[in-house]
Amino acid sequence: MKMTPQQFLDWESKSITLLAMSGAGKTTLSSKLPKDKWFHYSGDYRIGTKYLEEPILDNIKQQAMGVPFLRDLLKSDSIYICSNITVENLAPVSSFLGKIGDPAKGGLTLAEFKRRQALHHQAEIAAMNDVPDFIHKAEAIYGYKHFINDAGGSVCELDCPEVLENLAKHTLIVYIKIPPALEQTIIERAKKEPKPLYYRPEFVDEKLSEFMRQRGYASTDQINPDDFVCWVFPELFKARVPRYEAIARQYGYTVNGDDVAKVTSEDDFMQLIARAIALQDA
Repeated sequence: MKMTPQQFLDWESKSITLLAMSGAGKTTLSSKLPKDKWFHYSGDYRIGTKYLEEPILDNIKQQAMGVPFLRDLLKSDSIYICSNITVENLAPVSSFLGKIGDPAKGGLTLAEFKRRQALHHQAEIAAMNDVPDFIHKAEAIYGYKHFINDAGGSVCELDCPEVLENLAKHTLIVYIKIPPALEQTIIERAKKEPKPLYYRPEFVDEKLSEFMRQRGYASTDQINPDDFVCWVFPELFKARVPRYEAIARQYGYTVNGDDVAKVTSEDDFMQLIARAIALQDA
């Protein structure tokens, strides 16, 4: 979807997809828009509550079955387990993805890790393909004038052109480019609080092999689960940037993360995108 700055400003019912690494401010930016006018669609929330709901609950139940007290209650249907996923709290999705490493330290075997990664890949494609339907439902059922797609950081990793073409057909794609200072902050934060993420299979194979050679591991079961996540994040960041940039060049527009942080109102947001369109079309 391409348009002039004025066409964008005059667009009666705006539909926008935000793309960026986790930590770039997509969700914070979305939350600054008037909640009575903008439908906030979170790709990760859709994944967790629709497409990975059952695997997530199965994972939690499997952990609970390891505790005799909870196992007996579960088997007798005396209790039930559910996950409390919100747009602001997506921890159940992360906990399901898990980390490669020593099972005694909470790690996953390589086979199980790849199985969960494949499920997430399928779920993210499905969640992004749901966007057109939700644009329609947001207005037809709930009366929202505008739509913001807060896409997951791994959308650039899907290697599925049909998803991008679908998003570009129905939404204006806006990539938030992270400035160097914020990049370092995000990397340092990820090292302090290692979080499970989705990785392309080829990326996992290449980087895991490199990591194990450097550290002298003969098996993934020897790895401290947090160690690989911390080590690989800067590599993931570096690998994703050119993918985001390629998507923005072909399908959308780019805004700077520093400018995004200055947005305080809907009008600020509109003007930020209008300037990005003008710069790219200049």
